[in-house]
Amino acid sequence: MADERASLRALLLYFLRLGTLGFGGPIALAGHMEQDLVEQRGWISAQEYKEGLAFAQLAPGPLAAQLAIYLGWVRGRVLGATLAGIAFVAPSFLMVLVLSELYVRFGGLPWMQGLFYGIGAAVIAIIARSALKLVRMTLGRDHLLWILFAVSAVVTAWTESEIIWVFLVCGLVPLLRGRQTTPATPALALLPVAPGIAASLGGPASLGVLWKILTYFAGASLFVFGSGLAIVPFLYGGVVRQFHWLTERQFLDAVAVSMITPGPVVITVAFIGYLVAGLAGAILAAIGVFLPVYLITVLLAPRFHRVAKNRQVKAFVDGVTAAATGAIAGAAVILGRRALMDGPTILIALVTLALLLVPKKVPEPVLILAAGIAGLVLKGMW
Repeated sequence: MADERASLRALLLYFLRLGTLGFGGPIALAGHMEQDLVEQRGWISAQEYKEGLAFAQLAPGPLAAQLAIYLGWVRGRVLGATLAGIAFVAPSFLMVLVLSELYVRFGGLPWMQGLFYGIGAAVIAIIARSALKLVRMTLGRDHLLWILFAVSAVVTAWTESEIIWVFLVCGLVPLLRGRQTTPATPALALLPVAPGIAASLGGPASLGVLWKILTYFAGASLFVFGSGLAIVPFLYGGVVRQFHWLTERQFLDAVAVSMITPGPVVITVAFIGYLVAGLAGAILAAIGVFLPVYLITVLLAPRFHRVAKNRQVKAFVDGVTAAATGAIAGAAVILGRRALMDGPTILIALVTLALLLVPKKVPEPVLILAAGIAGLVLKGMW
């Protein structure tokens, strides 16, 4: 028993470190877990890791956070999953709280506006780069998936929102075709939920408002399969266009904050919750988006093998993956129209994209920091 407790304590410390220093996106974080926990420490077997990766690809939730929770479950069942999930998410959540307070306090000052003037342009390049990477990973030479991708991208960019039925149809088309799929790529998908939320949240945060924040982001968590960027277009349609919680500029800044910090991209919901209802809103938004991920892992991990091997499930996920990738591309167009407002921002975005595409790419946090400094300089010059 003492050895098990020591192992769980070590696991907690490991995920705290990874959550604090883990930049590079879900694929990089998943790679760190394989190298550290399987190859170096031997806490997780290679087979257990492969099963966890397959589960994270098929179940709702950001890939890296889902995998961390699953590996915690393998090592210590419910307690292990709980410790791993909290340790992995907590560092980035605390960082977002600090940035949120600074944003609220100094957001109206020229230096803060200049900072996000440059960062916003860099974020567009990062989203575009992610879309390109996902296209290569998920579509291959399958003409049908390319068509589904294009339809989803055009619909998202044209309507400036995500239409759930588009994703469902995109999932059903390859399923009806009966194509055999491979589960080798991270799966993005959007599942239909309909959390009801009032359009206005004026005034101090009441219990009703806090409950709406919790239920909305709990529903939003079901829209994330694989890369956390899959939630960005969905949140834009709800947070900005439908519910008017944030302005378009604030939403772009929220995405930028998630890029600055390590850990999962979906931590941006804490920033949004903070702007809407302060500390309580940030906490409930984070609980809402991660609690379903945790519960799904704890409840379904012991039984997921049968689902993972189901050919129809894989076909459906492939179709919705193509649609979600298209939605990310469409979101880059939507946000780009707001962030790339002049020559300097266009130049920042192009330079950032070029640096992301080089073989030895510069880490994203470094690019965002450099873009922020460029924004400060440019705003000071104008």
